[in-house]
Amino acid sequence: MDQVVLSYGDSLLRISDVALLDAPHWLNDNIIGFIFEFLSSTLAPSTAERVALLGPDVSQFIKCCGNDAAEFLQPLEIPRKDLVLLPVNDNAGTEAGGTHWSLLAYLRSARQFLHYDSAPGTNAPHARLMARNLSSLLAGNPRYQEEDAPAQHNSYDCGMYVVCVAQALCEQYFRGCNNLNLENITPQYVTQKRAEWKEIIRELGSHSKATSGH
Repeated sequence: MDQVVLSYGDSLLRISDVALLDAPHWLNDNIIGFIFEFLSSTLAPSTAERVALLGPDVSQFIKCCGNDAAEFLQPLEIPRKDLVLLPVNDNAGTEAGGTHWSLLAYLRSARQFLHYDSAPGTNAPHARLMARNLSSLLAGNPRYQEEDAPAQHNSYDCGMYVVCVAQALCEQYFRGCNNLNLENITPQYVTQKRAEWKEIIRELGSHSKATSGH
């Protein structure tokens, strides 16, 4: 039975989701969505209101729905955010999925989209489409740029690179770092983060059971 191990905000994780944090598995949209939600909830309040970490479902909607996305996104107040982070996948359908993940970042101070792809070039068409659709909400016709990103050395760690780069951007951007440093995101670091996220989920799940009296 694929039992629920954690309910956290809008995220619901089952045993099969958490098992994907063991190599050699791809992360699915449930795990990436949870990690983005967790990162958002652990930011300092003064920082949190300036950041939008959009889950895979919202990101895919932006990519697939073109100008129709603008009205749907208004409650998120994206034009007021200094940093917007969106997971990109190569699925052409309306739901999250596909076979490769990358990260699109919008930096308001630079009026620029930066695309971080651990397999360079793979998701560029999808990221460009997402940036174009999101631009209708944003002032100044933001530029788009492919960034040098930490490279995956296997076929399954793309989702882990997305969450590692997203966490690094959240930590560094508001320190006034003009040059964001991602050099520590090595294959060894990514492997270590798989174990760390499993432990975070285990601790949250244990705490949830304790507080609910089960």
